[in-house]
Amino acid sequence: MPNQPLRPAPGDMAPGDIAPAEFAAAGHALIDWIARYLADAEQYPVLSRASPGQVRSALPAAPPALGEPFAAVMADVERVILPGVTHWNHPGFFAYFAISGSAPGILAELLTAALNINGMLWRTSPAATELEQLTLDWLRQLLGLQSGWFGMITDTASISTLLALAAARETQPALAVRSRGLAGRPDLPPLRIYTSAESHSSIDRAAITLGFGHDNVVHVPVDNDFRMRPDALANLITEDRAHGRLPIAAIATVGTTGSGSIDPVPAIATVCEREKIWLHVDGAYGGTAAVVPELQQVLAGVDRADSLVINPHKWLFTPIDCSALYTRRPDVLRRAFSLVPEYLSTTAPDEVVNYMDYGIQLGHRFRALKLWSVIRVFGALGLADRIRYHCALAREFAAWVDAASAWRRVAPVHFSLVCFRYNPGDPDLNDEETDALNAAILERVNASGEVYLSHTKLAGRYTIRLAIGNVRTELRHVATAWRLLQDAAATVRR
Repeated sequence: MPNQPLRPAPGDMAPGDIAPAEFAAAGHALIDWIARYLADAEQYPVLSRASPGQVRSALPAAPPALGEPFAAVMADVERVILPGVTHWNHPGFFAYFAISGSAPGILAELLTAALNINGMLWRTSPAATELEQLTLDWLRQLLGLQSGWFGMITDTASISTLLALAAARETQPALAVRSRGLAGRPDLPPLRIYTSAESHSSIDRAAITLGFGHDNVVHVPVDNDFRMRPDALANLITEDRAHGRLPIAAIATVGTTGSGSIDPVPAIATVCEREKIWLHVDGAYGGTAAVVPELQQVLAGVDRADSLVINPHKWLFTPIDCSALYTRRPDVLRRAFSLVPEYLSTTAPDEVVNYMDYGIQLGHRFRALKLWSVIRVFGALGLADRIRYHCALAREFAAWVDAASAWRRVAPVHFSLVCFRYNPGDPDLNDEETDALNAAILERVNASGEVYLSHTKLAGRYTIRLAIGNVRTELRHVATAWRLLQDAAATVRR
């Protein structure tokens, strides 16, 4: 009847979850599958060969009416999903920034899913908040940073940078952006953000999202090693002030995506301090190298910054997603975002942290558990050894490139990224034709299925990138990439 409340019939049992015994059996089988996969990921082509629509068309268009056993799900994973997977956990994955989910991180991620915590407030799971604070302080110590940094884990560096720029804007309370916004404000001057011409596009995206406007992202010229020029930064700020624009923040990068270059953070910090603007350091990739004691100088000057991002899911063997945002001014970050409706107000002590106050997302995943597990299982020495080994592999590969007359390295090797291009020195080939030749080489290498590399443009020219970062990558995988590159060059030149 209408308006009749829905009640279970007397004696009915709640549908509930699958039976514990069924879960245990499926779980044991899944762990065995994952162990085999990690041990033998090389059986798969690194780059998926799926065509558009292949995965979707191989699965039913409508959901099942009756439940199926998890074994049926895994059967379709093997049959349909795996052919459509590009294997980022493959030791021959050298594209973008190579990443890997290590075994301790994978196990902790499973535990995280089982606990299913939303750590938005301290009281919604005190362990989630306090373990995150502890783990990020551990990471701070591993990086050699001074005390006094507030840390929070987000999903990606894109969000970490967006939050940092929102805080930078909040350092100018007279602008009243939080309350009045930016739209329709003739009283506001253009708000300017400065970053390297080689910086990550997430900075531009954050500026667009926050309403600064893409035209107000000023890309500072770089030197011959693709590093931001502090003198050019200072001149651009002076010019903007003279034209009535308001400088808000600068972003320096430690390990740019294109070339792995390291901006001169100490000199940039001096400019930012003098101009009283926020300094954010993007160390998403390269900053991780500071866990190696002899490489801690890559973060020189960072303790003078206002915020910093490091991505453990890039080069600290933690399953994606896990991005560590640090700031020395958490009060400003909180002022930018804190908004507490009555249903979320608590009587917790003032000293506790409620992570919902420091970002745009109310929900807060228990990501600290996997990072904490990785640090504990590998230890400080083990983490340093693995990153040190990757850097040594990159130097070895760079030496092969340098020794080959038909190849040219086009950027310094600071970390585990090597940028190079085929350059046969043929007077009949112009720059554009050489670019096309490099693109053809890369396409042929990636079609092999044995390795996967990506490209960029440096100084306007097509450049191949080999990035090492997988915990299972060995010298033989790097040697395979070099052999395939040479073979491809010989083939496309015929």
